[in-house]
Amino acid sequence: MSLFKKIFSKEKKETLDKGLEKSKTSFFNKLSKAVAGKSKVDDDVLDNLEEVLVSSDVGVDTTLKIIERIEERVAKDKYFGTDELNQILREEIAALLALTNTGNDIDFTIPDNKRPYVIMVVGVNGVGKTTTIGKLAAQYKRKGKKVVLGAADTFRAAAIDQLQIWADRVNVPMVRQDMGSDPASVAFDTLQSAVNQDADVVIIDTAGRLHNKVNLMNELSKIKRVMQKVTADKPDEVLLVLDGSTGQNAFEQAKQFTAATEVSALAITKLDGTAKGGVVIGISDQFKIPVKYIGVGEGVDDLQVFNKFEFVDSFFK
Repeated sequence: MSLFKKIFSKEKKETLDKGLEKSKTSFFNKLSKAVAGKSKVDDDVLDNLEEVLVSSDVGVDTTLKIIERIEERVAKDKYFGTDELNQILREEIAALLALTNTGNDIDFTIPDNKRPYVIMVVGVNGVGKTTTIGKLAAQYKRKGKKVVLGAADTFRAAAIDQLQIWADRVNVPMVRQDMGSDPASVAFDTLQSAVNQDADVVIIDTAGRLHNKVNLMNELSKIKRVMQKVTADKPDEVLLVLDGSTGQNAFEQAKQFTAATEVSALAITKLDGTAKGGVVIGISDQFKIPVKYIGVGEGVDDLQVFNKFEFVDSFFK
């Protein structure tokens, strides 16, 4: 199918294949059991397939959509064998992902008319938020972009120090204040500094607390309002980082954060160490928010721009 034409470099594709290996192996082990002894896709196979998808962290609602799509094809084609199921699944999941993830970017780019491009990063502690920010900074710097980081998670000294380590490693400036400072004040100073330096990209870390959604909502809203005093219509992107290895817990975090602020893009991390890669499909479908990045390893290059066709190709390879 032309739909699955290769657009990643060989190295990137190999990294993606390796990163999804555990998820793919787990999924196909379950799938082979689901169709064992069957030559035709019938109600029993579809029931088993439903169980496979749910247990692979695709999520109940998204699983039902996929099953319905396959049932329609079974009804129309009258007969197709279990040997065709892999290709049918591949096509239907790609079609589902295409509804949310419209772009096919393979590189780290920013719009030319939005300098500085401001990314506000949200997510609970421990999901890989700081690491994702550091890797993003490295990728943009590699592209020749001038990057400024802002340490607006002022509730944890460790968060500020961790971001400083990445700033030093990548050799980009970071704006910070003392622990306990007003996060909005840090965001204001960061954006002001970026404008003065004629920076291309600003990445602002925020606190990852979920125990009180109202406080979180107020805090994120205030950060946005204060940034808009420097430059209107900021931030350009609110990036929610989710830990793919937590499976259904990632759904819950997405639900909480999308209720607290207007999330425009997702980064799903730690997919290389888990068999729960199906969570990418479910979260993308359920929240109608594009998955922009996925983390498939420890290295800087292992944070990849998400491409739906390459993802599905690796998953069903």
